[in-house]
Amino acid sequence: MPFRAPTARLALRPVSPSPEHVELDGAWWPRSRDLTQELTPLADVLDPPWGRITRIAFNPRYWPIIPHRIFVNGHVVKVGWFTSELDPHKILLLSGTSGPWNLLVVPPETADAAAARLMAAASAGTGPHWTASALMTAEQPDGAASSYDTGAGPADRPAAGM
Repeated sequence: MPFRAPTARLALRPVSPSPEHVELDGAWWPRSRDLTQELTPLADVLDPPWGRITRIAFNPRYWPIIPHRIFVNGHVVKVGWFTSELDPHKILLLSGTSGPWNLLVVPPETADAAAARLMAAASAGTGPHWTASALMTAEQPDGAASSYDTGAGPADRPAAGM
C-alpha cells in the first residue's frame, strides 16, 4: 500500500455572502514545525475550493525549517516570510481568484482540547473577530507566557519579500 501523507487539520469560517472583512478565515493545526512538510497538505486542501494558491506568507518566529517554494496540484507556490508585517500566529495564503486568506496557526504541540477551542474560535461564523495573537494569549492560563513565545525560530532574520 503506498504511503499517503495525512491531510491538513483545518477549521474554516463559513463563507459569508457579505463582503465584511474578518481578521481570521479559520485555523490550521500543523503536525510539526517543518513547513517543507506541512505546507503542501495545507495548500492541497485549499487550492481547489479557494482557487489556485499562488503565494504563502508567514512570520518565521516559530518555524525552524522554511521552504522557498512548494509544489501543489501541479504548480509552484512561492513561500515568503516577514518578521514584522505578519502576526507570528498567523499564515496568509494568496489566491489570484479569491484574494487573501488568513489562518490562525495552532502550534503543533498544543493539547487536543486547547487546539479544538482555538480552532472553533478562529472559525466561528459569529462572535468577536479576534486576532491570531489575541486568541493565543486568551488560551494561556492567567496570561502566562507560552512555550510558543520562547523564540524557538529564526526571529532575527531580516524581512524577505515574496
